[in-house]
Amino acid sequence: MAFVDQAKFYVKAGDGGNGCMSFRREKYVPRGGPDGGDGGRGGNVIIECTTRLQSLIDFRYRSHFKAERGVHGKGKDMHGRKGKDCIMAVPVGSIIKSEETGEILADLREPGDTYIAAIGGKGGMGNPHFASGTNRTPRIATKGKEGEEKWLRVELKLIADIGLVGLPNAGKSTLLSQLSAANPKVASYPFTTLEPQLGVLHLDHMDSCIIADIPGLIEGAHEGTGLGFTFLRHIERTRVLLHILDASSEDPITDFSVVQKELKEYKKELLERTTLVVLNKADVTESDDIERLTGELEADGHKVSVISGLHGEGIAELKKVIGDILDELNNPATIPEEDPENSD
Repeated sequence: MAFVDQAKFYVKAGDGGNGCMSFRREKYVPRGGPDGGDGGRGGNVIIECTTRLQSLIDFRYRSHFKAERGVHGKGKDMHGRKGKDCIMAVPVGSIIKSEETGEILADLREPGDTYIAAIGGKGGMGNPHFASGTNRTPRIATKGKEGEEKWLRVELKLIADIGLVGLPNAGKSTLLSQLSAANPKVASYPFTTLEPQLGVLHLDHMDSCIIADIPGLIEGAHEGTGLGFTFLRHIERTRVLLHILDASSEDPITDFSVVQKELKEYKKELLERTTLVVLNKADVTESDDIERLTGELEADGHKVSVISGLHGEGIAELKKVIGDILDELNNPATIPEEDPENSD
């Protein structure tokens, strides 16, 4: 099934029901007076996020969402019922924008978060509302108001604990299959991953975490080159970045710099994200080169893990490092307060 992370859709709230003009006509009840009921309010269009969905694929088959109109009022003071709401489901991490202005209207991050995308029209008033001392038989009732209607856009930003980034063919899909039960396409040519892939990493001493494999970035990705521009948004909400580096390439350090530059150009705050550099393909790289690369990266302040994704070497150690990083983020160390009695 295709992964869809953007969609345009139309919402129309229900119109309000019309008010009723009616007079009481009963035997033995002289001058019964007006008894027209009010119209019901139109239903709202409500967007709700849920964990049941992982993409916006459903919007390919349905792009118009309409709520029910309110029921018209009737005689004998019978008010019309409210129109039924239209509930739209979107994945967690969806952003709702105005199609016309691009303004962000809602950011739905937690399961159960809702946003009223279109408000139903108010119901019309029956003729009893217009009765007065000088007009005891009002022959007037109002129509219901029209419900809101608009075109909106929804964009999905995956919410994951860990994001895998790196140049094409660095081994991200292979690593994802080693860290989780995901089964992404793996091949020897670039851009085998054409859409984000999710996996669940089970850790011994803490809750499981979500891993997102972001399609390979290349130079110029932030400007739309390759696939990066389309999927860079999914990195924004990851807590930890695993930068997968092909240790057997001609110049791994340059490869690292290319991806770092693209992340900076897209959103410089990404460089401040907790990052672990994973030197992959250690099985086909000289040990001296591994030591040199590790030394250079650590000298620049980066944490480094060495693995062979193909053979599973170093995966257990990598899981432990990931667990330690997440544990540190969940339980940040606190600096003990200075004892005033012992201070100078």
